[in-house]
Amino acid sequence: MDSLPALDAVASTEVPQDSTTVESPTFLDRLFDAGLLVRTGVDGLYGRSGAFESVVEALDRLVSRLGGDDGAEVMRFPPGMSRSAFERSGYLKGFPHLAGTVHSFCGNEADHARMLACVEAGKDWTEKQAATDIVLTPAACYPLYPTAAARGPLPQGGLLFDLQSYCFRHEPSLEPTRMQLFRMREYVRMGSPDEVLAFREKWLDRGTKMMAGLRLPLEVDLANDPFFGRAGKMLANNQRNQNLKFELNVPVNSVEKPTACLSFNYHQDHFGTTWGLTQADGSVAHTACVGFGLERITLALLRHHGLDLAQWPADVRATLWG
Repeated sequence: MDSLPALDAVASTEVPQDSTTVESPTFLDRLFDAGLLVRTGVDGLYGRSGAFESVVEALDRLVSRLGGDDGAEVMRFPPGMSRSAFERSGYLKGFPHLAGTVHSFCGNEADHARMLACVEAGKDWTEKQAATDIVLTPAACYPLYPTAAARGPLPQGGLLFDLQSYCFRHEPSLEPTRMQLFRMREYVRMGSPDEVLAFREKWLDRGTKMMAGLRLPLEVDLANDPFFGRAGKMLANNQRNQNLKFELNVPVNSVEKPTACLSFNYHQDHFGTTWGLTQADGSVAHTACVGFGLERITLALLRHHGLDLAQWPADVRATLWG
């Protein structure tokens, strides 16, 4: 098994001064060598082995068991969402650097011939690519809000949803926990401020117990989203000052910079106002969500219990697979 002191940072790009020095393989290297992740040639974009997927699927079932008695409505959206809904969401104001759009060829036959010539010559072939009506989903809950709002006012007591989706963030990295395409499982609560805050507190407790049951070292920390630019710094400060976001962090890449594996977010009335989402009495609905990074939790388990799933502690295996 991998021990905690062996936690490493991402691979260094610097060439060692002593040519005889051999650098230890990073966690990402070992995941590749074990066949758990598969290289694609793009940092942060990886294939997954059957063993890796078996952990992701077990975690997904575990989350379902934890929330199974709450009566959440299950919804599954594709990893793309409406461009118009994406624009209206306000995501570009805070995270333009993370957004991903879907483009397609829109030229004629002559343009096609030029494109093929560029491909053959190894030149840029994207000149005649144009944005489609689809944007890559940045978080599992983003397609939900316009869908829920289109139904009309929330019923008395609000609503609860169970979501899961592949999500995209444009942040190529050699940290295995910072994938560009990853799966997020979410529960989303819509209702009054008291209702959504009670939901968040319940899942803070549940999430902490879940991770402790998997024998993972963790800390719950006040956090903020990676807002862009000068205005983003003020948004981040406001988010922290109002205790809007908490993260459950586990050391995976390093002890100094632990990885957020779960997040607990109170959006206040942001999405309610954006989408005209109202409560039964006509007041603007508040929303909150809990998000589980399925790949990140899987990587945390591999980091702390070893790359051979058969050698994981018996109680951890029992929790995941029964």
